[in-house]
Amino acid sequence: MKYENLKFEVEDNIGRITLDRPNSANTISIPLVKELLDVAIRCESGEKLRVLILQGEGPIFCAGGDLKFMTEQKNLRAAISEMIGILHVALSKIDHLDVPMIGAITGTAAGAGLSLVSACDMAIAGENVKFSSAYTAAGLTPDGSSTFHLPRSIGKKRTMELMLTNRVLSSKEALDWGLINRVVNDEDVISETDKLAMKIARGPTKAFGGVKEMLRQSFSNGLETQMELESQIFSEQLKGVDGPEGIKAFTSKRKPEFKGK
Repeated sequence: MKYENLKFEVEDNIGRITLDRPNSANTISIPLVKELLDVAIRCESGEKLRVLILQGEGPIFCAGGDLKFMTEQKNLRAAISEMIGILHVALSKIDHLDVPMIGAITGTAAGAGLSLVSACDMAIAGENVKFSSAYTAAGLTPDGSSTFHLPRSIGKKRTMELMLTNRVLSSKEALDWGLINRVVNDEDVISETDKLAMKIARGPTKAFGGVKEMLRQSFSNGLETQMELESQIFSEQLKGVDGPEGIKAFTSKRKPEFKGK
């Protein structure tokens, strides 16, 4: 399917979502989130994926919401509500996929761009990338799942600092805070992300999905409930293909050949 505001490609079980509005700093608009939701549904409904990459076209990852687009709407409140609602459904569907999503972050990630970074399971950023919440600077509150994901990755107090002061984080600070996993040369962001994606794509996809589910629930579950979940999901791996294959490979002292099943 051809999209106008993003690109979606699948090759060797690696899905690549590229925000494709470089002339508008890849800002979020209603047409873009509708396309993102369509991609999420495709990923949910049978695309042969084992990992996702999220990146931006051009020098900027995502500068937030398209405020110009918003102000052109006859009913601003309705337009923003529609955009946020669709974005949230798309992000929820992506978050519940077995496959991890890796962010390839270039340029600037501000507002909704920062939210997208926080929604990634892992992220690699260029050395000159800048991160900013920016919402309250415009008299608004955060969306795009950042109030869920950021406290879990960088802690409540640092999240409060980002959201109340709108301070700009360098990529080094973002790494130190736990927002991203790695900092590389700006020109190496895509290639290094691709290397990581290829490694993940050869792994046990169902087990990765189990890890995602357990970590998602770990912040609300009690100890005993969490350990019961661990037992349940561990057992589920033995019903598939990759769990038994991993055990056989380990005992045979060979590399496992995971099928993502």
